[in-house]
Amino acid sequence: MRLPPAWAAVALSLLAFPISSTLNSLAALEHSWVIALVGALVLLGLTVLVYLSSPSQDPFFYVFMVFSFTSVIDIIIALEEDGYIGGFMEFYMEEGEPYLHTAYGIMICYWDGVVHYGLYLMMITAMSQGKSFRNFGLYWIGSLTMSLVVFLLGNVVGKYGSEIRPAFLLNFPYLLIPIWAARRIFSQPKTLPRLMADKVSEEQSKSLLRRPLDLGLVGFLLLAAAFTLFRGLVVLDCSADACFNYVYQQEPYLRDSVAYPKVQMLVFLFYLLPYFCLCFYGLLCPGCTWMPDWALVFAGAVAQAQFSHVGSSLHPRTPYPYRTPEAAWWPVVISNVAYALGPHLLAYRCLCSPAFFYPVAARDEDKKKQ
Repeated sequence: MRLPPAWAAVALSLLAFPISSTLNSLAALEHSWVIALVGALVLLGLTVLVYLSSPSQDPFFYVFMVFSFTSVIDIIIALEEDGYIGGFMEFYMEEGEPYLHTAYGIMICYWDGVVHYGLYLMMITAMSQGKSFRNFGLYWIGSLTMSLVVFLLGNVVGKYGSEIRPAFLLNFPYLLIPIWAARRIFSQPKTLPRLMADKVSEEQSKSLLRRPLDLGLVGFLLLAAAFTLFRGLVVLDCSADACFNYVYQQEPYLRDSVAYPKVQMLVFLFYLLPYFCLCFYGLLCPGCTWMPDWALVFAGAVAQAQFSHVGSSLHPRTPYPYRTPEAAWWPVVISNVAYALGPHLLAYRCLCSPAFFYPVAARDEDKKKQ
């Protein structure tokens, strides 16, 4: 009797516990090159196992199955680093990727082990039922890409740059696969809802003042853009008093030598800020068909980034001088949570009321046919 695909993914992912425990007991795994080689062989072996035992021919199925295993590996790392369990991944932390000892490393492991793991199970279930997983996939692409870009760059330019080991190379497939997945998912046909031309025309003819939710989102975009620019200037060592006071009194974590927070703010500055500006345009001018898809991608990216950033700034593994001060705890947490919720509200608005983003040309064509 064959297990349902989602349960098969759970069973495969739980192999992470006996495999990591066994490897942890091997004395040979004290050399960085051996650890990297064993890690690559384990992933290759899992891929072959899934290929031989699965009836699916979709490469996404193999990716999600293997990644569900690595998600459990990450939750093991996070739980072990926080002292909840022991005896599983100590060998890997010492000679594989020592930068995972940092608060940021722990936070991204929690995110991968919980959120990404849940997304893999949902996407596998959707595939097995013949349903589209496009929306889940777009959210996952944004989240995973943001995580890897900040993590990899932070490892190289931060204080752990001199401790890069061969196991660092195991991260690159995780950076290449989202690019491949994005090309495949974006090329899939979008299932546009069946909307009457009159309904589309009515929505697209409304001014911003007649769309209160969009008006609120425009307000959020203006505030978020200003906040993004401000924190970008802070990590670029702007000498203004406001920047100096903020980095010492509100978010001293931005000064941490691990470099993850600085890289994160620069990614926000150079990628998220232009996106906010484009969304401002998209909420003013009808027919921006790209909005729903990219809203999901950036919602996933911002959620992962803010969880890891805020969690790291509060985690005891971060040195005390760089942790968020108690007096500033609530303002910092609330502002960062609002910063993460805004893109999700935008994605919700784009998906639930898409008439405003319906292609204008298609709307006019529908009118001609009528």
